[in-house]
Amino acid sequence: MEKTSTNHKMGFWTILLFGINGIIGSGIFLLPNQGMKLFGPASLIVLVFDAFLILTIGLCLAEDASLFDETGGPYVYAKAAFGNFVGYEVGFVTWAIRIIAEGTMYVGFATALGGIFTSLNNTVSKDIVVTVIAIVLMAMNISGLKVTSIINNTITISKLLPLVIFIAIGIWFIKGSNFTPFLPSKVANSSSFAVASMTMFYAFTGVEGAVVAAGEMKNPEKNLPRALIVILLVVASFYLLIQAVCIGVLGSSLANSVAPVQDAFAKILGNFGKYLIAAGTLLSIGGICVSSSFITPRSGVAMANHGMMPAILKRKNSKGSPYIAIIVSTILGWTIAMSGTFATLAQISAVSRFAQYIPACIAVLVFRKTMKNRPTGFKIPFGWTIPIIAVVVSIWLLINTEAINLIWGLGALVVAIPFYFITKKNFID
Repeated sequence: MEKTSTNHKMGFWTILLFGINGIIGSGIFLLPNQGMKLFGPASLIVLVFDAFLILTIGLCLAEDASLFDETGGPYVYAKAAFGNFVGYEVGFVTWAIRIIAEGTMYVGFATALGGIFTSLNNTVSKDIVVTVIAIVLMAMNISGLKVTSIINNTITISKLLPLVIFIAIGIWFIKGSNFTPFLPSKVANSSSFAVASMTMFYAFTGVEGAVVAAGEMKNPEKNLPRALIVILLVVASFYLLIQAVCIGVLGSSLANSVAPVQDAFAKILGNFGKYLIAAGTLLSIGGICVSSSFITPRSGVAMANHGMMPAILKRKNSKGSPYIAIIVSTILGWTIAMSGTFATLAQISAVSRFAQYIPACIAVLVFRKTMKNRPTGFKIPFGWTIPIIAVVVSIWLLINTEAINLIWGLGALVVAIPFYFITKKNFID
């Protein structure tokens, strides 16, 4: 395979921005209310817990990544550690995860729009908005329109700038009384903590995006592990500050807010604050929808190119667009979007990520045996402790997740089994 010129590969700072952009999305704009509803002001502890968990997972991904210089991320690690079947399962579920995440973004956009125009804050309007978004994005991608670097840069600025302004101004309007009682008695139990943790964990998902692109980076064995740690610390700091400002400004009313960051800034600066955050939210989610709608079907095409999915997915129209894969991805994403609210879909999307995270964490332990002589640019400190913590805590969260969300989030693993046996004779390494 022809390698990308080193001059055109991403350096440390580009990896850093790429990773931050991939994690900070709709979650932190729309989920602070769920944290308040599920665990009160102590939702700050939930965020610290989630940040710790994603850091342990990120460290595992970083050690895995330091052993490889190819693109693929968790799929590559699972295949190398456990063989073709597990590798196929993780590869298959990666496409499913993108579809679930895209459907969640559709609903996120509709939810944010309902926060601006209250007349749209109902199920019928949500379904109409979701359907329009799906059709427009499908038509756009079939026509051959590509996402440019200018659009992606605009997305990054549009999502981060309003949040920075919100934090810088909002911290001066925090009321300490809004943090009492810190842990309401009605939610002071492990079950509520687990549900809140899984729901808000969605805001941290996306860390795997950076390692998937390892093949496009300069010296990934060295740069990627360092960048991942910095990325997660920056994101966690952002989230904690945003949650604290939302609680400190809105108090108990935060639990009933449809667009919490927007409502908090509106209380501080009136309509200017409201519409600044609204614009940032819609641009951010809309931009991610555009980007996701372009990338998601190509995940299916990539599997078809390796003989792992039906060849029909590779079919392209006169514009060079994989129209079959686009149509299939859109229909499945639309189906997911029509199935529930943003908070529910955020849980499902978070659950599905563990199908990548858990094998990647266990792979660390496998590689320390099977690749102990291979040079590595990074090794997690404290021996096996961190990978084991990451796996045990992840499993605990899944055990405390509602069965229906587990079925939706991990169902792709079951769906993948017959496809594996049908297509394994066609696998192309």
